[in-house]
Amino acid sequence: MSNVKLAVIYYSSTGSNYKLANWAKEGAEAAGAEVKVLKVPELAPESAIASNPAWKAHVEATQDVPTVTLSDLEWADAIIFSVPTRFGNMPAQMKQFLDTTGGLWFQGKLANKVVSAMSSASNLHGGHEATLLSLYTTMYHWGAIVAAPGYTDPVTFGAGGNPYGTSVTVDQNGTFTENAEAAVKHQAKRTVTVAEWVKKGQQ
Repeated sequence: MSNVKLAVIYYSSTGSNYKLANWAKEGAEAAGAEVKVLKVPELAPESAIASNPAWKAHVEATQDVPTVTLSDLEWADAIIFSVPTRFGNMPAQMKQFLDTTGGLWFQGKLANKVVSAMSSASNLHGGHEATLLSLYTTMYHWGAIVAAPGYTDPVTFGAGGNPYGTSVTVDQNGTFTENAEAAVKHQAKRTVTVAEWVKKGQQ
């Protein structure tokens, strides 16, 4: 059986979700997956980005990260999304990309993809869980298989105990208040493992 192909698709304005995405890549590769880290297109005007030094610096630092395309979704056996919360929901940049997937959905090409998601917020009750649940709603319409981490490993508790997906609280200095790296890598490994089961069943 060929290795699981995993797309880690993220949106990040100042770098938190890019960090989560790269931890997921490390965890998935350790589990034997072929991984692409991909960003969604930025929709914010350049003036808004330029007004925030951290945002501007992150955009410049990640200019070489490939932008996700619909063909990446077709390629992937599994997908991990990583997004900040915006009023308890995913940011417009991720939603806009997901809204372009109707053609693939109509053709049944998103069914049985194994998916999981991660999030960040600037305060502890800032919408981590609601963001993940709202993102998964789209995945149910796809017919995807959600591989949430649940409480399948104690590392989840060290990252705050979110069963829907690893989430982090980010302080004003951009520092995570939770110890999330191990939880992200466990979630990625779990996603790859479930995708392996699905691939094996489809052969």
